[in-house]
Amino acid sequence: QVQLVESGGGLVQAGGSLRLSCATSGSILRINAMGWYRQAPGKQRELVASITRGASTNYADSVKGRFTISRDNAENTVWMQMNSLKPEDTAVYYCNADILPGGYYYGKQYWGKGTLVTVSS
Repeated sequence: QVQLVESGGGLVQAGGSLRLSCATSGSILRINAMGWYRQAPGKQRELVASITRGASTNYADSVKGRFTISRDNAENTVWMQMNSLKPEDTAVYYCNADILPGGYYYGKQYWGKGTLVTVSS
């Protein structure tokens, strides 16, 4: 069974940095796009950053220049370096991946359970 597990969240002061990691496990034939989403209290989940298998990246305007997404295709892992954090970055951050599991002919979307990032002012 494929699983995604996030780590690296926590409490940080405004202007600080955190590095989120998302490790995958299970029978995986291939991972296509990977990404990070976030959901703040009372708000909808939104895309923060995504990265293709070929390392093309896409960022929400609100995090451009501050966050950097990266991945290791051999390790099936994705990271997100978050710098110059702001209180409005406070949210639960979720890892997402388009994965072709073993025994399947088509990819499926998988989600982690999330990691909380709290930025104090």
